[in-house]
Amino acid sequence: MHIVLFEPEIPPNTGNIARLCAATGTPLHLVEPLGFSIDDKHLKRAGLDYWPHVDVHVWPDFAAYTAEAGRGRRLIMTSSKGGEPVHRFSYQPEDSLLFGPETRGLPAHILSLSPYRVRIPIRGVVRSLNLSTAAGIVLYAALADCGALESWT
Repeated sequence: MHIVLFEPEIPPNTGNIARLCAATGTPLHLVEPLGFSIDDKHLKRAGLDYWPHVDVHVWPDFAAYTAEAGRGRRLIMTSSKGGEPVHRFSYQPEDSLLFGPETRGLPAHILSLSPYRVRIPIRGVVRSLNLSTAAGIVLYAALADCGALESWT
C-alpha cells in the first residue's frame, strides 16, 4: 500500500498521517503544492518521534508521481461523494490510496484518472471526516482486506 496526499493543506493532518505510515510501514507520497513547509513545526509535532521511520516522497505534481512511483499501481480515489463502501472494496497490496486536500477534496480532473473509488459510510448529519481519520480507516481496511494484519502483533 501507498498513501498519496494530493496538495495537503493542514500540517497536523499530514503529521498524523505520517505517524500512521510509520506504524504500518506504508510509504507516504506528498504531491505539491503543499499548504505548509515540510519543516513546519506543527507537522513535526504531530509525528515528531516517528519522522525518521517514515518513507516520505515529495512530488512536484501528480504527473510526476504517476510517471514514477505510481506506475503499475491502481489509483484508489477517496471521495465523500461516491464510490464503493471502504469495507466492501477489494484492495491489492500495491494500491495507491489517494486523498485530496482538506477543504475541497480531489478535483474532477484527478478523479477522472481512475475508475476505482471508495467512500467511508457515515451516519447522520456529518458530511465528512478529518483527513487523518479517513486515511487511517481506509488504510487499515485495505491492509485487512489484503491479509497484511494477520502477522502483526
